[in-house]
Amino acid sequence: MPNYPVIEKLKMLKKTTQLKNMLLSKNLEFLVESHNGISAKIAEEAGFKGIWASGLSISGQLGVRDNNEASWTQVLEVIEFMSDGTSIPILLDGDTGYGNFNNVQRLIKKLEQRNIAGVCLEDKLFPKTNSFIKGDAQPLADIEEFSGKIKAAKDAQNDDDFVVIARVEAFIAGWTLSEAIKRAEAYYQAGADGILIHSALRIPDEILAFKREWGDRCPVVIVPTKYYSTPTEIFRDNGFSIVIWANHLFRSAVTAMQQVTKTLMKEQNLLNIEDSIVSVSEIFRLQGATELLESEKRYLPKNPKGVGALILAASRGIQLGKLTEERPKCMLDMQGHTLLSRIVDTYRTVGIKDITVVRGYKKDVVDLPNLHYVDNDNYGSSGELVSLHLGLKNIADDNHDLIVGYGDVLFKKYILQMLLDSEEDFVVVVDSEKKSSSNNLVRKNYADCSLPYSKDAFYTKVYLQQIDRDLTENQRSGMWTGLLKVSERAKPILLDVLNTLLLQPEIQQRGRMLILINELIRRGYRVEVLYISGHWLNVDQIQDMLKAEVF
Repeated sequence: MPNYPVIEKLKMLKKTTQLKNMLLSKNLEFLVESHNGISAKIAEEAGFKGIWASGLSISGQLGVRDNNEASWTQVLEVIEFMSDGTSIPILLDGDTGYGNFNNVQRLIKKLEQRNIAGVCLEDKLFPKTNSFIKGDAQPLADIEEFSGKIKAAKDAQNDDDFVVIARVEAFIAGWTLSEAIKRAEAYYQAGADGILIHSALRIPDEILAFKREWGDRCPVVIVPTKYYSTPTEIFRDNGFSIVIWANHLFRSAVTAMQQVTKTLMKEQNLLNIEDSIVSVSEIFRLQGATELLESEKRYLPKNPKGVGALILAASRGIQLGKLTEERPKCMLDMQGHTLLSRIVDTYRTVGIKDITVVRGYKKDVVDLPNLHYVDNDNYGSSGELVSLHLGLKNIADDNHDLIVGYGDVLFKKYILQMLLDSEEDFVVVVDSEKKSSSNNLVRKNYADCSLPYSKDAFYTKVYLQQIDRDLTENQRSGMWTGLLKVSERAKPILLDVLNTLLLQPEIQQRGRMLILINELIRRGYRVEVLYISGHWLNVDQIQDMLKAEVF
């Protein structure tokens, strides 16, 4: 398993330094092939510490042969996107250097400009042919001429940590071990930081023989594409430096695309496709759509009175039984609209467009457009305060007030308008009828207020004293509806109190919003109460769904 804290620490170093440290590490390190920006991001998210920008895969995804048919500037354009989208180092499969020593020196300069950490050059002739296509018929470069390329590359680099790997193709071309050693030694003396020894055999005999003869003169890199059945421990025990998984992301992508296109052609519908591929929202995430939205908030004109919404919708809604086996409660259909879409539409009718949803159970199903999403992947073992915390962290820098609500509570839009009109830092909505909107006890949150609902409550501020399921009849002023408004200036206070509460394991597991609100009151913060009488619905049971359809 990847050691993520170590990986994050490594990312603080320059990319060139990261790659050089991998090459010189006493541990066996791994690079995985990537061929465009999104595959590079996927590789980094998986925990890999470095990327192999494969010539085969880059040319393949461009639809041309691995014979230098893609120009070196086209390759540069691809790896620039890969570099921009990741924080881990990239080692470019630089083929033969795209020409002579002069071309190599220009290549190095352009790679450094794009923050590429290193290049691997192979000792064949330009234009090259892939090593696994009649490799024994491919001529090798003159040793002295190729050594000159290595020297030129090292002389051209400005960053001392930029890595140049010399790839020895002697075994591929049918030459002996002695020829492989002779070439490797010449390239090492020319300044190569490491040697990549390549083999087309299905067993590792050639590369193991090379390593025994070569010893530890400099790091040795291998590409076990053909001898893939060799246990990795053998590579580790023999002191290799880096293993490159050289083309497997591209090949797996081709496999998936072939399967999908065949199914679409045969069945002419999406029924057997949609559930087996990632959601569109996952593509948006990988593309950094959220980052763009955050940048828009920073750089585009702001509405100082803007209000956002945070909707907690991570739970399944197990009380609804089989109805929520395949989708969470918030995505159940009611008269052609999901519960969540109806709630979102209510927010939008009062001008609240910046809406974040915290999802968990069957999260990929929660994919309404034009919303921000935060995932609580531990929804099954955490309380709603964990979901709230994840959501607040995601919108901590937003320049607006915030309304927090649930993904299963419907309400009339005038209630939101009342919240918008309040200038208090903390505001809750309480139903004065003192009865739950359903028979379920899960959210029967009684409110004890400074003044009960009456004519007088219209002419004076009413503040919350506590929310508790166990309040006596005389203590109850009404039912909390699940809506909480927090002013922009009070959001740091809310987050600070929440952070303190979540230090307690039992609150992490079962913490509910009422605990947070009661803690605010205990610390001396005033929570204003806005009274309503009905006009909201907590959807917990089958009968609530029937009510929701006509709400």
